Amino acid sequence: MSETVFTKVDYNLGTLVENIRLGTIGLPDIQRPFVWSNAKVRDLFDSMYRGYPVGYLLLWRNGLADDRTIGVDVKQRPPSLVIVDGQQRLTSLYAVVKGEQVVRQNYERERISIAFNPLEERFEVTDAAILRDKAFLPDISTIWAEGSNLFIVAAEYLNNLKATRAVGDAEVMQIQTALTRLQGLTHFPFTALELAANISEEAVSDVFVRINSKGTPLNQADFILTLMSVFWDTGRADLERFCAQARKPSRGAPTPFNYFIEPSPDQMLRVGVGLAFRRARLKYVYSILRGKDLVTEQFSDQRRIEQFARLQQAQAKALNVQHWHDFLSCIHAAGFRSDKMISSETNLLFSYILYLIGRTEIGVEPLALRKVIAQWFFMSAVTGRFTGSSESAMEFDLANLREVSTPEEFISHLRQVCEITLTNDFWDVTLPNDLATSAPRSPSLFAYNAALVLLGARALFSDVKIADLFDPALHAARNAVERHHLFPKGHLLEKYRLTSTRDTNQIANYAYVEWLDNIAISDAAPASYLPRLIERFSQRELAEMYHYHALPDGWEQMDYRTFLEKRRELMAQITREGYQVLAFGPREAIKETPFDLATLLENGESDALEFKSTLRINLHTGEPDKRMETAVLKTLAGFLNTNVGTLIIGVADDGSPVGIERDRFPNEDNMSLHFVNLANSRMGPHVMTNMHVHFEDYEGSRVMVVRCNRSATPVYTKDGETEKFYIRTGPSTAELQPSQIQTYIQQRFSR
Repeated sequence: MSETVFTKVDYNLGTLVENIRLGTIGLPDIQRPFVWSNAKVRDLFDSMYRGYPVGYLLLWRNGLADDRTIGVDVKQRPPSLVIVDGQQRLTSLYAVVKGEQVVRQNYERERISIAFNPLEERFEVTDAAILRDKAFLPDISTIWAEGSNLFIVAAEYLNNLKATRAVGDAEVMQIQTALTRLQGLTHFPFTALELAANISEEAVSDVFVRINSKGTPLNQADFILTLMSVFWDTGRADLERFCAQARKPSRGAPTPFNYFIEPSPDQMLRVGVGLAFRRARLKYVYSILRGKDLVTEQFSDQRRIEQFARLQQAQAKALNVQHWHDFLSCIHAAGFRSDKMISSETNLLFSYILYLIGRTEIGVEPLALRKVIAQWFFMSAVTGRFTGSSESAMEFDLANLREVSTPEEFISHLRQVCEITLTNDFWDVTLPNDLATSAPRSPSLFAYNAALVLLGARALFSDVKIADLFDPALHAARNAVERHHLFPKGHLLEKYRLTSTRDTNQIANYAYVEWLDNIAISDAAPASYLPRLIERFSQRELAEMYHYHALPDGWEQMDYRTFLEKRRELMAQITREGYQVLAFGPREAIKETPFDLATLLENGESDALEFKSTLRINLHTGEPDKRMETAVLKTLAGFLNTNVGTLIIGVADDGSPVGIERDRFPNEDNMSLHFVNLANSRMGPHVMTNMHVHFEDYEGSRVMVVRCNRSATPVYTKDGETEKFYIRTGPSTAELQPSQIQTYIQQRFSR
C-alpha cells in the first residue's frame, strides 16, 4: 500500500470554531472578500440541521515552529493549520456562530443574519418581512452568543409569538425541541484531511484541483497571503484595507481611490514582492518567506523573520498613498485617463514596481522618473508586453535591473528597452496589423486614443478635446462625443452586403464625433455626409483633423477594405507621434510673434528663409510643372528636418514680387487646398501639423507664406517611386545619400 500525504482527523463544529478563535486554524477569509451568498449560507445550516453531509475540509500543517508573529495580531498563537479547501464554508459557520461580520467583494462589511422557524423547521435569510414575522427567530447567532441561555432565548421567542396568536402546549414542546436541536449543531461532525507539512505548495495546489473541480485553482499568491495570515496578519490587513479604500472616493483624508484600477490584495502583494526581492515569479518567494534555504532545503526561523522584514519594508512603500498617486500621475502623463483605457492591469502594476525602484531605491529625480515611467508604460501597453507569460516577461525585466544602481543607468536602461522594442518595423508593420481587429478593448486602440490625448487632438468635426471625452469624472446620459462608424453600418449593408460586427466594427472604421453629428450622419454614405460637415472648417483645421484622425485623402470615395488598410497605417503613425511626445517632448509650437514680411524680404534668403516664384507653374513654359512642386517640397522638407524656416511663394530669388496670381488658382482657398493635398501625398499628412500657411500683401501682389516647425520625426519626400531625404545646409537644400541618412537621423532625432 502506497504512503499517503494526508491524515484523516475528525472534528465537530464547536471544536472547529474554537480552534479558529484561538488561531490554531488560520481563517484569513474573515478579513477577505466573502463570495458566498447569504442564501448559500442558509442552505449550509439547513443541510446540517437535517443531518446531511456537507463535505470534508482540506487542511495543511504549515511545518513551522511555534514562534512569534510579525506585527500585532489578536490571535493567541500562530496557526499550525491553514485551510486549503473549505474556506467559504468555515467562514460562513464561524461568522454566524460567533456573530462576526464578513467583508464582501466590494469591501463593505456585512453581518450574515439567518432566521429560523422552529415550528416549520425552516431557515431563511433575514429580511424586513422575516423581522415582522414573529414565527421566526430572526437571528440564529443569538443561540450561540457568549452568555446566551437557551431557556431565555426560547422564552423570549414564545412571548413574541404569543403576542400575535395563541400557542398550544404541543407547539411549545415542538419549539423547544427544534431550538435545542439547533443549538446542538455545535456537535455536528466534520471530517478534515490534514496534508503533511513536508509536501510542497505545488503538490497542495495539485491536490486541491484534483479533489475540487469546481473550486478556483490555487496560485502562489494564495499561499503567500495565507502565510502572511500566519506570521504577519497586520500586513495582510494592510493590503485588504488599501484595496478596500481604492474603491471608494473620499472627501477627507487621502486614500488610494483612483480611476485606473481597483487592485486586489494579491496584485498589491506582487508589487511588494517585486520591490523586496526583484522577483516576479512567486514560485520561490513562498519558500523564501517560510525561511527555507533553497540549497539545503532547511527551514530557519531567523531567515523567515529577516525575509518578512524585507517584505514589510517594501509593502510599506507600495501602500504609501503619496507614492501610489505620484505613480498614477505617470499613467496620466502617458495619455491614459481611466480603466477604460487600460487593457492590462499587470502592465500597470509592473510599471508601479519600476516606479518604486526608481524612487525609493535608486533616487531618480521625480520629474525625470515621471517622464521615463510614462514612456515605459506607453511602450508596454501598445506592445502588449505583459500578455501571455507575464511572469516570465516581468522576471526578465527585473533581472536586467539588478545591476542598475544610479539614476542615469536606470533612465538609460528603460529608454533603451523602449527603443529596442519600438522599431520602425513595429510602427510600420506590426501595429497596423494589430489594429486590424474589432475587439473593443484592444491595446492598440487604447494606445491610439492615448496618443490623441497627448497630441491635444479634438474630436472629428468638433472643438471638443479628446482628453475631455475620456475624463472619468464627467458622466452624462449621453456623452458629448461618441464613437461613430465612418462607413455607417447601413451603408456597408447596402453597398457591400456586410453584416458581421467583425467587419463593420473594425477599429479603423471608428472615429469620435459629437453625438448630434452622429445622429445626423445616420446611415449615409461618407461621400454624402462629409461635404456638409467640412464646410464649417478652414483648410488648416481640416488638415489637422485629417491628420490626427488618420483619414487618408479622398477616403470618402475609397473602397471600404482599401480605406481600412490605409487608415490603419496612418493610425499607427499617429500612435507613434504620440509616443514621441513622451520620448522627445512636445512638438515645438510655431511662435505667434508678429510676422514682418518686409523685414524678411529685406534680409534676403538664408538658412531659415527661401523664396519661390510659383508653386506649380513653370514661368518659362507658362504650364504646370511637377518640378516646380518638387522644388517647393524639397525646401520644406529641408526646413522640417533641420530647423525652423519660412518659405515665401510668389517672390523671385532677388526678392522682387511675382505674385501667386501666376499660379492661376481661382482663389486663395483653392491654392491652400492644393498645397495641403500636395504635402499630404508627397510627405505624409503628419507634416501639416508642423506647417502654418497664410497669405500676405507685398508691393501690390499677394504672396503665400509657409512657416515651418522643426519636425520631431524624419520627413521623407516622394519623388516618383523613390523617397528622398533633404536637409538645409546654409541658404540651400541638400539631398543626403542613403549612407548618410541613418547617421544624421541618429544625431538629429535621437535624444
